[in-house]
Amino acid sequence: MKLNWLMILPLALTATFFGLAGWKLTNNQNAQSTGVDTQALPSAQQGRAAPPLDLQVLPGSDLLTRDALEGEGLVILNFFASWCPPCRAEHPTLTALAEAGVPLYGVNYRDREAQALSFLEELGNPYDLIGTDPAARNGRDWGVVAMPETFFINEEGVIVLHFRGPIVRRSLDAQVRPALQEAGYSLPDLEPLETAETN
Repeated sequence: MKLNWLMILPLALTATFFGLAGWKLTNNQNAQSTGVDTQALPSAQQGRAAPPLDLQVLPGSDLLTRDALEGEGLVILNFFASWCPPCRAEHPTLTALAEAGVPLYGVNYRDREAQALSFLEELGNPYDLIGTDPAARNGRDWGVVAMPETFFINEEGVIVLHFRGPIVRRSLDAQVRPALQEAGYSLPDLEPLETAETN
């Protein structure tokens, strides 16, 4: 019996598909194990001037305005919420960066005032200035899609890096530092964490 290549073609295509899917899955798992976010969305804001900020006051904190984002060297603007578990996970690393002297500003996003205050009272408030965005108007202007999101802004007010996801030690070292170094910026070295938060 003579083999017809049309009979073999579906089997060959299926094998090729599953081979490529397996290769992609393996590469994604390897990348994620080193702290690389393989699902990151490109940012429309990176490389542009930081958008305006029109925030509300969070009681007990000085209000963050757009003017604060310029003239201080590299600053960090972090969108966070009390209802966001990854925001809790990144809090020790952000606190360590603030304690190392990096200006850190916060936007409390789509949150209730009481919950935001409780979150900061429990974990500590590392933010130099803070404001709330309960209706997500500012978040839309900044291109925020999920919590947490962090912007690194130079002294001219230009966003040099937009990072989506929690900034824990692993993502700081594997993603944030290299991206900032490529853009010509650096962050101070941090003391080792005393807690178990390392990833």
